[in-house]
Amino acid sequence: MPDERGTSQVPEERTVIDAAADLLQTLVDWLRQEAEALVREKIALPLQKVGLTVASGWAAAVLLVFGLCFIAVGLLILLAEWLTWPGALLAIGGVLVLGSVIFTVLKMRSMQR
Repeated sequence: MPDERGTSQVPEERTVIDAAADLLQTLVDWLRQEAEALVREKIALPLQKVGLTVASGWAAAVLLVFGLCFIAVGLLILLAEWLTWPGALLAIGGVLVLGSVIFTVLKMRSMQR
C-alpha cells in the first residue's frame, strides 16, 4: 500500500513464491541426498568390492606365475643333469611345439563347427 510519498512498501512477510521456492529447495536437497546414498550403496560399494576381488586375483596369478617359473627352472636344471643341456632344451622345445600343435588343431576344429 502506498505511503505518503506515493511509493509502495513490500511487506516483510513471506510471500507464496518464497514459500514455494523454499519448498522446492528442500525437495532438491532431499533428492540430492537420496541420490548420493543410492549411488554410494548400489554403485560405489559393489565397484569397490569388485576392484578388491580383481586385485586379489591378479596378485594370486602373479604369485602363481613366479612359482611356476621357479619350478620350471628347477626342472630344467634337473633335466639338464639327466640329458645334458642341449638334450634338455630339445626336450622342452619339443614339448612346447607339440603343445602348440595340439592347441592349434583343437582351436581350428572348434572354429569350423
